[in-house]
Amino acid sequence: MSTDEADGAGGASGAPAEWPALFCRHLELERGSSPATTRAYAADLASLQAHLDRSGAGLDELSLADLREWLGALAADGAARSSLARRTSAVRSFTAWAVRTGRMAVDPALRLRSPSPGRTLPVVLRSDQADRLMDLAATRADDDDPGHLRDRAAAELLYASGIRVAELVGLDVDDVDRARRTLRVLGKGGKERVVPYGQPADRAVGDYLARGRPRLATPGSPPALLLGARGGRWDQRQVRAVVHGLVRGLEEGIDAAPHALRHTAATHLLDGGADLRSVQEMLGHASLATTQVYTHVSIDRLRRSYEQAHPRA
Repeated sequence: MSTDEADGAGGASGAPAEWPALFCRHLELERGSSPATTRAYAADLASLQAHLDRSGAGLDELSLADLREWLGALAADGAARSSLARRTSAVRSFTAWAVRTGRMAVDPALRLRSPSPGRTLPVVLRSDQADRLMDLAATRADDDDPGHLRDRAAAELLYASGIRVAELVGLDVDDVDRARRTLRVLGKGGKERVVPYGQPADRAVGDYLARGRPRLATPGSPPALLLGARGGRWDQRQVRAVVHGLVRGLEEGIDAAPHALRHTAATHLLDGGADLRSVQEMLGHASLATTQVYTHVSIDRLRRSYEQAHPRA
């Protein structure tokens, strides 16, 4: 029996105040949502509950008007359109679950319109910038410091494969197939995929495995590919700090997070002639529409080049 069925059976649906916690349990157990997604949904529902508490209403009597008032209050407080769109998505998922499990008779969010978040193109490094970033990581690793060897391997893998930071730190040594130059990646929703990477990244990984990881590992170390200074699995915060430091080393006023290397990898693949479906599979996007944002980046670059170079632009 699923958690939905168990929670909704025999009248054990819980008090309305408990519904958000039950919904978040459903996200974790039934939908395989990441801890970050679950925390975000929990925060959104807590915001809605606080709004209802102020008006004396409850989730069991939630209406479309309540939802519009809540979003309106958030907008008046300066919430960004992207934040409002995310909260709308969260409450839609919640009310659909509440109807499906018999907690609500009708779905009050069916006619709730989501504000358009607006299109913001991702930060993408030029090819020469990406090359110099990798050169900088390699130069720092020349001192044979195990941490610098790891940092270089991490930067190369992020750019070569386009994987997410969470996916990178989740890699175990056995997830790397150096013979085929592929990574076995566990993505969002627990979906596994195989992602290729190139020769420069393989050299960086090989150097790290030979001279870096053995010096970072302790008897209690996990099978993680990337280890921290104390021998534990490297975490996302440390990856971000390393990438920010490397980008600042370019001295071009760029501020790019590790996710920019994912954007850069996707854009450079499309610029080089890769088809959209292949890039979608490589990045692990559930929807092709998510991948299509990178075509806009490429088109914008093409337009700028045209305007600079064509005599009748």
